[in-house]
Amino acid sequence: MLRLILKRLIFLIPILIGISMISFLITSLSPSDPAEVAIRVNAMVPTPELIAETRSEMGLDRPIAVRWVDWITSALHGDLGRSWVSGRPVAEEFSEALPATLKLAAAALAIIIPLSVLCGAICASREGGKTDHLIRSVVFALSSLPDFWAGLLLMWLFSVFLGWLPTSGMTRSDSIILPAVTLSLAYIGTYVRLIRAEMVETNHAGWVLFAESRGLSRTRIQLHKLLNSLRGSATALAMSIPKLIAGAFVVECIFAWPGIGRLCVTAIFNRDFPVIEAYVLLMAVCFILFNLAGDIFTAWLDPRLRRQGSTL
Repeated sequence: MLRLILKRLIFLIPILIGISMISFLITSLSPSDPAEVAIRVNAMVPTPELIAETRSEMGLDRPIAVRWVDWITSALHGDLGRSWVSGRPVAEEFSEALPATLKLAAAALAIIIPLSVLCGAICASREGGKTDHLIRSVVFALSSLPDFWAGLLLMWLFSVFLGWLPTSGMTRSDSIILPAVTLSLAYIGTYVRLIRAEMVETNHAGWVLFAESRGLSRTRIQLHKLLNSLRGSATALAMSIPKLIAGAFVVECIFAWPGIGRLCVTAIFNRDFPVIEAYVLLMAVCFILFNLAGDIFTAWLDPRLRRQGSTL
């Protein structure tokens, strides 16, 4: 198992290098001049002399390869560069915006995990019944709604019509409810389907019949069936956590949530390439590490995978 983990960690190096090169190349080949955009954002007239001076300050007059080597070298030391619009360090802007996104993702997970496990277990215990069809129909209908449409509907119902919750921002402690519910809707249907399918398959396993014949309590058998059913969902859940962080930008823009996704959207409009490149690199690291964590958790649940990993 340790050998498998070390092998996966070694593979992270070329993957991250490739991702950083691609993101840096794509942003560098943008048709618009980021120097001119930065000048206009700061309410100045983009004269040829000022554009040339700004390009020199940004380092845009140097070759792409040289700029990428300097950027990746600085990133390894924790320096992600400076924003071309605000002039502040990118790491500082991320450190201010990231906690809000993590808080939103954690609140969404707190909704997704218990609700998915509960609905999946109920559907599996009543396989083919009316309750099974009803829960799956409702959950899948809600999951099919786009984030922006679900957010607007929830905002209209609970904020405008009923007046229970705020429409945007982080002004109150309950401001996170609507964004978290909106963010979680797209994932609940997926995990209800996964958990239900795993538990239905487990219901017909030989060890379940053996456990029932031994006279084990129904609660204990249900607990073992649930733990065995989590193996198929562990990797998907591990990949959903970075997706919650990276995909929260739509919800953050709708509810004016000051997170990292909203920061990246603003950087895209302003052609603030250092912020965009740092965002892509950070999300790539999150996806890779959480994928590795999901594999480790799955191997912990299944001893057979640990034995397979020891032979690699």
